[in-house]
Amino acid sequence: MLNAIKRIFLVFVGVVLQFGFAILIRLFFYKYLGIITLFYNFISILIVLGILKESTRLSNDLPWVILILIFPIFGTILLITLGKNYSKNKLLKSILEYEKKYDAYLEPKEERKKEIKDKKLDNIQYLMNRTNYFVSTNNEVTYYDFGEKFYPELLKELKKAEKFIFMEYFIIKEGVMWNGILDILKEKAEKGVEVRVLYDDMGSVAMLSTNYAKQLEKYGIKCISFNKLSPFRGIFMNNRDHRKMTIIDGKVAFSGGVNLSDEYINIQSKLGIWKDNGIKIIGDAIWNLTVMFLTLWNANTKEDKDITKFRYDFEDAKQNNGYVIPYGVAPLHKDLIGEDVYINMINSAKNYVYIMTPYLIIDTDMVNSLCRAAKRGVEVRIIVPGIPDKKIVYTQTTSFFRVLKENGVKIYTYTKGFVHAKVFLSDDTRAVVGTINMDYRSLYLHFENGIYMEEVSAIKEIEKDFELTFQESKKLEDQDVKAGFIKNLWQAVLRLFAPLF
Repeated sequence: MLNAIKRIFLVFVGVVLQFGFAILIRLFFYKYLGIITLFYNFISILIVLGILKESTRLSNDLPWVILILIFPIFGTILLITLGKNYSKNKLLKSILEYEKKYDAYLEPKEERKKEIKDKKLDNIQYLMNRTNYFVSTNNEVTYYDFGEKFYPELLKELKKAEKFIFMEYFIIKEGVMWNGILDILKEKAEKGVEVRVLYDDMGSVAMLSTNYAKQLEKYGIKCISFNKLSPFRGIFMNNRDHRKMTIIDGKVAFSGGVNLSDEYINIQSKLGIWKDNGIKIIGDAIWNLTVMFLTLWNANTKEDKDITKFRYDFEDAKQNNGYVIPYGVAPLHKDLIGEDVYINMINSAKNYVYIMTPYLIIDTDMVNSLCRAAKRGVEVRIIVPGIPDKKIVYTQTTSFFRVLKENGVKIYTYTKGFVHAKVFLSDDTRAVVGTINMDYRSLYLHFENGIYMEEVSAIKEIEKDFELTFQESKKLEDQDVKAGFIKNLWQAVLRLFAPLF
């Protein structure tokens, strides 16, 4: 913990120094303060005009506009520090380079386009048109409704590894869960299995030491701490690797909302029952996840000249079990794939849309889609935590309850504890399971992954999970979503600046 505090303090010092520069200008050039202020005001207006001209999601950009107009110097520095100016970031350039390079390793999409168009599978067609990930039908998919059901299956498959293990997670924390995994990784590495671990530095800042990657390397485990915290790297520090996946020999892959920490399997959870989910895939869809992992890995290491050696041949498996398309979300993409997939599911729903999410901090596009669906007679239900993990974030979440409920959306709180699952389900036919929360960080700022499924047998298990969770949740009534003047004002302020944090 002391190590984490030290690292966070260094980052804080770096940010303070950046703002201190503006204060020094005022102290040492006070005679020219009027001219400097006029100059900054002029620059701020140009920046605001540029934001408005390029904006496709104004509700996300509006806080920057207000902040820069009210506090030109402070707002401009904050935009430079936290905004989306990635052009000078070496790591991001490398990620873009490898994304483009690895396009050649993804399946040609032409062979399925006609079939998907003829069947009017519009949501899949969107993903095929806007991403480079391919669709496959020969997959066996298993859904786990709790982390403690997911974990034993993960251990069992890890023990079978013969060639390689890739693991990419936002949080790794030492404890029962991680130690059980680490024992297997050590054993496999000793036997010559290639083991690679990628974790997010900020996600694990309070859990792991700064040299944890080097500790794992002593066991023969290759490890990268993604986007290490630094006092002066401001711009890209705000973009974290929130993905969660394990790939074993190219034969089996796991994903979902579960991180590698004890509360995710309901050991020492301080928030009641920790409701999370996992998913296992056996089939061609694994290759999409493998390419995602190797893109971030080689953007850091430039290690693999040919990644096809990590692909398993499933040619003998001819079963057709619906359509599966794992896809990645990245802050460097112009399209907001994570949000667009969700909105497309809402817009295409005929009977119902069920959503499980830990956070509900959404822009006007998402709000309007949810309300329009409810108004046209679609049953729209959203499950959020009954016990929140972050009170300010939960206050932002509750600020959307009234407008959604007034328009026919039904809100449920999971009375047993905290919901960390990120699941969409519609019409017994379509589902998304992955890492993508309904908040600005997941939809705009983080590296994420989702698994879109249509006509897949595992969707029945997802439906059962929702039905059981509704029974264990409280449906909010009018009196539950009312708020007084002070709370309304506080919610409005938090909602305005939600995209910044």
